[in-house]
Amino acid sequence: MLVIGAGVQGLTCGVVLAEAGWPVRIRTADRPRETTSAAAGAMWGPAQLRPAERVLYWVTRSHAEFTALARDEGSGVRLTAGRMAARFELGDAVPTEARLIPDLRRCTRDELPEGFVSGYRGTVPLIDMPRYLDHLVARFQGAGGELQLSPVQTLADAAAEASTVVNCTGVGARELVGDPGVHPVRGQGVVVRNPGIDEYFVELTDSGEFAAFMPHGDRVVLGGVAEAQEWKLDVRPEVSAGIRRRCAAVEPRLADAEVLDELVGLRPGRESVRVDVERYEGSRIIHNYGHGGCGVTLSWGCAFEVADLVEG
Repeated sequence: MLVIGAGVQGLTCGVVLAEAGWPVRIRTADRPRETTSAAAGAMWGPAQLRPAERVLYWVTRSHAEFTALARDEGSGVRLTAGRMAARFELGDAVPTEARLIPDLRRCTRDELPEGFVSGYRGTVPLIDMPRYLDHLVARFQGAGGELQLSPVQTLADAAAEASTVVNCTGVGARELVGDPGVHPVRGQGVVVRNPGIDEYFVELTDSGEFAAFMPHGDRVVLGGVAEAQEWKLDVRPEVSAGIRRRCAAVEPRLADAEVLDELVGLRPGRESVRVDVERYEGSRIIHNYGHGGCGVTLSWGCAFEVADLVEG
């Protein structure tokens, strides 16, 4: 069996399939730590994507897996408290999957940063992506999986290699399978030395610019931007400056934190997430892409559905 892609979707599918006893090879154009997934913050959280009913299953299944992984110190997953806040009134209605957050409650007025009018506090899985991707690679290889740095040029090449192919190419699916509905949503982040922050913060907004920070031990990942239809992977100093300014307005200790790295990735946007089967040149192609900025949040649920499709 062939899995294409070694971001969080490809690796998670590889782990689930290999641990179920399937012989699996992952082929990837980029090493896991060079994929878009490595640039993510990252956290599990509600995913307002389509198709809604299937997304609810994927996000619920993933929450259970990440909660279990948090008991393994080497996984890169930690249950972390923090705030999700908005500059408008959120109201009392929350997404169904938010009920999985055991201690979810409304923020009090003094818990909201200046300029924010409503928000929620809760403990969620926070994922240190470089460590977590290493964890997935170790699990995959430990289950007998083979990871090969070897890009797949065409779907025909993949079909010629394996009778079952799992397509986890993210934004690359636009070209690989000719899906014009896939588009890049460019993200940029700044990694700083942790000045003593132990809680996350995420601004809830439809804007392309927002404040978010996620602590991972001695470093904090700051975000962010969401620039649709933008393919360029260059680090833009003015974008990083805006990210730092917005985050420091929420948490002043971040204002002078030492910059360790700057990250750029292309989230795979699509009108709805695609997890389905296609017959192609005698092979079964199982597609798993289009997760937008929720690839981590949906990863385990999608991987287990992929495994169900492999079983037929």
